[in-house]
Amino acid sequence: MKWPSQLLLTLLILLVCQGCFSPSGKSEYYLVTKLGNDTLAIERITIDTLGEIKADVLLRSPRISLKSYHLTYDENNIIKELLSFDNTELGSFKGFMRGSIMGTNYKTTGDSLRINTMGRNGPVTYHILNDRQLLPFIDMVHWPFDLAFQRHVESDTDSIHQYMLSGRRISDFIIHKTGDRSYTLRHPSRGVMEVNTTNAGGLQRLDAKATTRKLIVTRTNRLDFDALVSRFIEKDKAGSPFGTLSGAIVGDFEFGGSEFQVSYGSPAKRGREIFGGIVPYGARWRTGANRATHFKTSKAIKIEGKTIPAGEYTLFTIPEANGGTLIINSQTGQNGRSYDESRDFMRTAMSRSSQSEVTEQFTVKVVETASGGSIQLIWDQTIYSVDFNF
Repeated sequence: MKWPSQLLLTLLILLVCQGCFSPSGKSEYYLVTKLGNDTLAIERITIDTLGEIKADVLLRSPRISLKSYHLTYDENNIIKELLSFDNTELGSFKGFMRGSIMGTNYKTTGDSLRINTMGRNGPVTYHILNDRQLLPFIDMVHWPFDLAFQRHVESDTDSIHQYMLSGRRISDFIIHKTGDRSYTLRHPSRGVMEVNTTNAGGLQRLDAKATTRKLIVTRTNRLDFDALVSRFIEKDKAGSPFGTLSGAIVGDFEFGGSEFQVSYGSPAKRGREIFGGIVPYGARWRTGANRATHFKTSKAIKIEGKTIPAGEYTLFTIPEANGGTLIINSQTGQNGRSYDESRDFMRTAMSRSSQSEVTEQFTVKVVETASGGSIQLIWDQTIYSVDFNF
C-alpha cells in the first residue's frame, strides 16, 4: 500500500514530537540554566502550530528579573514581530502577565525592521534592513538558540551562520555539526560551546565550559515552573539573591613602605571543580573574570632578582597541578580575553599549597612576609603564590 505523502509527513511529525503537543495544538517545554550547582535561569517555551513562540524567563542574576517574549516570523524565518514584557515587580507577582511593553521590541515595516528601545534620554526608534533570518540575542537566555538549532536541521548543511540581534547590533554565531545530534556553537567573543540536540533539532544540552560563562543548559518537558518562580522570588526577598556572576573586586594593601592594589572579577565556586576543572591546567587563564586582573604597586619590587618598577600591570597565569606560571604583563585596561605576549614584562614560577577551608569566591591578596611580600591567588582549597622583596 502506498501512503499519501501528507499522511507520512504527519506521522513523522508525531514521531519526532513524541507527545510534546498538547490537545490545544501547542508544545511546551523548559530550559534550565545552571552555573555549577546553582540555578541561574529557567525558561518556559510555548510554540503553537502556526510557529508563534512565547517564552517566559526567570533570570536570577544579579537579582530576580521576570520577562516574557512573544515572537512571530514568516514562512522564510524573517522576524515579523518581537514583543517583550516585564513582570519583575515582585510584590504583585501572580504569574507571567503580559502587561506594559518594556525593553527592546521589533516589528517588520516593509523591508525594514523597526526597533523600539529605551535610550539614555527616553524611547528611541530606528530601522535596519530586515534581509536575514535574524534571531534575538538575550544575554543568559537560551530559547533563541533552541530555534537556531532547529533551523540548522532544516538547512541540511554542516555549518550555518546564525545572525543574532541585540539592540541594533548584529552578531555572527557559527553553528557546526560535529556528529549525530552533536554541534558546536561559536560565540563571537566568548568562545565555543558544545551542544547536543533532540531528534527534531531542538537544544537538548548546551555546555559552555570552554567559554567565559561556563554555563550548562538542559531541556526538560516536565517542570513545575510557577512553583520554582515563587520559590526563587521568596529567596530573593529573604536577602539571598543569586548575585553577580563575577563581581568586580578592588583590594588595597599597605606594608613595607608601599601601597598595593589588585582589581579583578571574582567568580564563585558554586560546587564546581576549580583547578583542573573549569580552570584547566596548562592553559593561560585571565586569573579571574571579565576585565583583566590588574596589579598596582607604588614602590619597585623584585621577583627572582628582577626589578619591577612602580606602576600598574596585568596578571595572567598558567596553573599546573604542581605550581604553574605567573605572567606579569605591561599592557593595562584590556579585557581578560585580550593578551599580547609581546608585552610580557616577565614570567615566573608559582608555588602551590592547600588550605583546609574552602574559599568560595576567587580572591587575590598581597600579603606581608618576613622577607617582603607575596602575591596570592586563592580559590577553593588552593593557594598559588609568588614571593617578592623590596
